[in-house]
Amino acid sequence: MTAIPPQAPTPSSTPISSGTDNVDDAPLSPRYDRYQALTLRRHGPILEIVMGAQQSANRKLATADANMHRELAEIWRDVSADPDVRVALIRGEGKGFSAGGDLSLVEDMANDFATRTRVWHEARDLVYNVINCDKPIVSAMHGPAVGAGLVAGLLADISIAARTARIVDGHTRLGVAAGDHAAIVWPLLCGMAKAKYYLMLCESVSGEEAERIGLVSLTVDEEELVERAFDVARRLAAGSQTAIRWTKYALNNWLRMAGPSFDASLALEFMGFAGPDVQEGVASLRQKRPPQFE
Repeated sequence: MTAIPPQAPTPSSTPISSGTDNVDDAPLSPRYDRYQALTLRRHGPILEIVMGAQQSANRKLATADANMHRELAEIWRDVSADPDVRVALIRGEGKGFSAGGDLSLVEDMANDFATRTRVWHEARDLVYNVINCDKPIVSAMHGPAVGAGLVAGLLADISIAARTARIVDGHTRLGVAAGDHAAIVWPLLCGMAKAKYYLMLCESVSGEEAERIGLVSLTVDEEELVERAFDVARRLAAGSQTAIRWTKYALNNWLRMAGPSFDASLALEFMGFAGPDVQEGVASLRQKRPPQFE
């Protein structure tokens, strides 16, 4: 996969500060009007992307239904194109960062070819759009971090997790290969041995352990998470935009070189959605029992 290096940034009318003062509730560009599942707020040059704000009101975790999955794939192109945004910060609302895929969407993917091919395209776009977004991305993960949200969480340029966060790639528990972001980034972050252990066994990784093995940039106490993430975002926004963006582009060539492995893993994952194991995986999750794979 190739990508065009980012252009020198267009000067913005938004004042930049490296301190703790933020411009809250700055007007959003009309380009974001179509987003319904994601809650977007602009704090000066920082775009805050919140998953699960609507579900949190109902005491639910942010599940990636069809709308959320599509918007998570598309938002990064708009971030790149917005001259008033220098940094994106993604986080979850309520009990966790993200709760994984909506089981109704998984069933639709298993039973309908058109849905399966559409979501495959979105899953591919999500990974490559995060990698190719020319603005730096900061993630703040707490509670469960699973599914499509975890793609953005771990592919973010600076990933910050609460010590008590629980990072899980749940694909093999569902009965499909660990595609999505797993093959492209886990071996680079924590090494092949750890990647195979956690991905094949579907074991959760605490935030503290994730930092120890290099899966995330750093961990903090949960009550400090959002402020620490904004502090990092403010520092990125105050820095040399050409230097930061071109450094991101150069470093992400490691991920681009892993593109063929990612494409293969995604194809194998979506082949699994047409197989029998995913039916048992979904049934076991709905019935809250261990799966009985044949």
